[in-house]
Amino acid sequence: MTKEKEKNLGYLGWSFQVKLVKQLIEDTKFSEEIMDIIDAKYFDNEYLRLIVACLKNYYESYDTIPTYDTIFQLIRVDIKREIARDSAIEMVKEVKNVDNKDCLHTQEVATKFCKQQELKKATNKIQNILEAGDFDRYDECEDILKEALSVGGEKDNGIDVFHAIDEVLSDDFRNPVPTGLVGIDNLMDGGLSKGELGVILAPFGVGKTTLITRMANTAYNLGYNVVQIFFEDNPKVIQRKHMTCWTEIPLNELTERKEEVKELLPQFREREGNLILKKMPSDGTTINHIKQYLRKLTSNGTKPDIVFVDYMDCVVPTKQFKDEYAGEGNVMRQFETMISELDIVGWTAVQGNRSSIGADVVKADMIGGSIKKGQIGHFIISVAKTLEQKEEGTATMAILKSRFGKDGMIFEDILFDNGSLKIDTSISSDVSFLEHQRGEEKRKSQMVTEALRKKRETFGGNK
Repeated sequence: MTKEKEKNLGYLGWSFQVKLVKQLIEDTKFSEEIMDIIDAKYFDNEYLRLIVACLKNYYESYDTIPTYDTIFQLIRVDIKREIARDSAIEMVKEVKNVDNKDCLHTQEVATKFCKQQELKKATNKIQNILEAGDFDRYDECEDILKEALSVGGEKDNGIDVFHAIDEVLSDDFRNPVPTGLVGIDNLMDGGLSKGELGVILAPFGVGKTTLITRMANTAYNLGYNVVQIFFEDNPKVIQRKHMTCWTEIPLNELTERKEEVKELLPQFREREGNLILKKMPSDGTTINHIKQYLRKLTSNGTKPDIVFVDYMDCVVPTKQFKDEYAGEGNVMRQFETMISELDIVGWTAVQGNRSSIGADVVKADMIGGSIKKGQIGHFIISVAKTLEQKEEGTATMAILKSRFGKDGMIFEDILFDNGSLKIDTSISSDVSFLEHQRGEEKRKSQMVTEALRKKRETFGGNK
């Protein structure tokens, strides 16, 4: 690499520079972190330099990144020469259409390059001070170096409470991803939005995977990029569950009705999003492993909108804890941090403890292990099945926690069939925990009364 090439991005190639400009326009978070230190002169094409200069000027004036339409408009107004104007517009079109793969690698390399340039500038300043023999300016040298090392980082310094009031008060400020369960969506204000964490609490054998698969299938059908991560199931099992969701053919009939399934599936391939199934090892996977996988998908051009982890008890902490429960809480906190950092929706499931098995309602104190797994979630829903409900294909759902909607509500005896993956809350009216408790007491009282009546009849008959 020559000294001249070290001063610009030319040594990284033409494609890299075009992809970088695309990232500057399309990834607002990245742009805000690098805009102060990236320089138009780092690009070796005059039209790329023109576009970057346009971005920087607009950002300095309006504290935001212009859209493609705005860039086209600025070029048409600011560039007087027709040939130059047409060439610049064609360059913007090329940037817009370039492949978005390896975007994270592009951002990482560009950030390091710009930071290195800032460090070089700082080193030159310090060298001039030292050569002048002005040793009283030592503190200034230290400040220059610290400032150079701190550039290009997170720029979120908090917001004024009155910032963007119209956006705050808009109906769709959260843009939630629905679960597909109408009763639940209504109570949680439409579903979960990006950066929010949902937790499903249920004992083993109830249908955590059924519920997760149903929600993942719904999100895909709505056009989102969905990632479903699991540890204990065979991928083919999860594939079959999705086929049942789409075709409504029960799991145990898929094989014998194979041709019918194959005829129905093509219409579901045409969705805008992607549904990616990923099996991970159950004996060593950490949140960092999951994060790396999701970042790799983004680098390859598929940025996830929502991730399902089935289930969190299979994920291990990144470091050793004396208290096993402390490690469980740490894993859930890392998951919450990850979905916030990657700007995605996160759903996971956790096992209930022994008291949750066969319970008519699974409550918050029935979480197996650390209670922190529930405290960290933004929304917690539980699923309970008595023996009778397992036979009838029904269940009882309860909203245990909701930071953005109504909690403390119960859906009694909803349709919840693991064989057909049909879950329907509409056949049950939601009631409060208190109403449910009163109903249970009334049913128990009726059962006792009925038992006493039969006993009296038997006793009277014998007499």
